[in-house]
Amino acid sequence: MQRYFSDIKKDNCLILNSDDLYHIKTVMRMKEDYIEVVYQNKLHICKLDKDYNALIVDVKDDVNNKKLKYTLCIPLLQEQKMSFVLQKATELGVDEIIPVLTTRSIVRITDKENKKIERWNKICKEASEQSKRLDIPVIKKITKIDDLKIDGLKLLCSTQEKENTLKKELKKTTNYDRIVMIVGPEGGLTTEEENKLKSLDFVPITLGKNIMRVETVPIYLLSVLNYEME
Repeated sequence: MQRYFSDIKKDNCLILNSDDLYHIKTVMRMKEDYIEVVYQNKLHICKLDKDYNALIVDVKDDVNNKKLKYTLCIPLLQEQKMSFVLQKATELGVDEIIPVLTTRSIVRITDKENKKIERWNKICKEASEQSKRLDIPVIKKITKIDDLKIDGLKLLCSTQEKENTLKKELKKTTNYDRIVMIVGPEGGLTTEEENKLKSLDFVPITLGKNIMRVETVPIYLLSVLNYEME
């Protein structure tokens, strides 16, 4: 069954937004079919009536048992790469995404921030539906490195660090409920940026000898964490 998200419940009906209704009517060509609708992180089985109202038929005990929260801090990327990272990170279970201003990022956003975040949220929503999630990652406002004051195990993907691997760092401590990861832009973070992050308790780690593309690193990190921690 196709999955959608809803923020509004009216009587025994979950209200879908206009984009979802367009997808149901025009793309999927559904008529009085059953669909899945997530409301308040609970899975509801709904039946579409002739007016395309999503009438609740059943509520499933499908719950999110993931104990750890993952926060991904990424530089501003070109649209195609940004879309790819958002989509794949969502499929791999990221909980929060923070776009970060970095010195070497070639992308600059001035007066279009709200439109960008709106588009990014749509990408994450669609990826959550496709991957059958019960929630949608939260995308924060574009942030400066100085303002990355977050609790949790904080990992800095560094091109300068040569010894401390992800596996070694995960073995050192287990007393945390969130893992925060920051990835640098093409060309990496500057020495000044890495030093600032260290002062904010980010721990430098190496991802090995091979230098990955920016859009590859989040997939690598989340894949390893899913294997090691879940």
